[in-house]
Amino acid sequence: MTIAQSTSVSSPALWTGRVLSAIIVLFMIFDGVIKLPPLDVVTQTMVPLGWPADANVARMLGIIGLISTALYALPRTSMLGAILLTAYLGGAIATNMRVGNPLLSHTLFGVYLGIILWGGLYLRDPRVRALIPFSR
Repeated sequence: MTIAQSTSVSSPALWTGRVLSAIIVLFMIFDGVIKLPPLDVVTQTMVPLGWPADANVARMLGIIGLISTALYALPRTSMLGAILLTAYLGGAIATNMRVGNPLLSHTLFGVYLGIILWGGLYLRDPRVRALIPFSR
């Protein structure tokens, strides 16, 4: 019995996973693309978070986010992408925690995205369900 056979998922769950993953992909594409051009609003928003007002720093963060998102979106590399996006979101969580931003709205926003990210992957990828079996 293969992994796909042993951990099959219903069509509604599969589509829910795809929708959750699409939400993450669309959000992260927006987040990455807005950091690529030297937009003053992006660089000035980084200053209160302890980052320099440097377009190159913003651009590098955008590229890292976009590459990780592309890896997440591709079925063959989705687990690697999920791990990289989790690390990226962890950096955002740490940054917001360090500067004392509000817990529920700012600091934990990366946790919310991570739950959606892994929930979507869990529902659409039998390898993840085999790795993390919630029920037997």
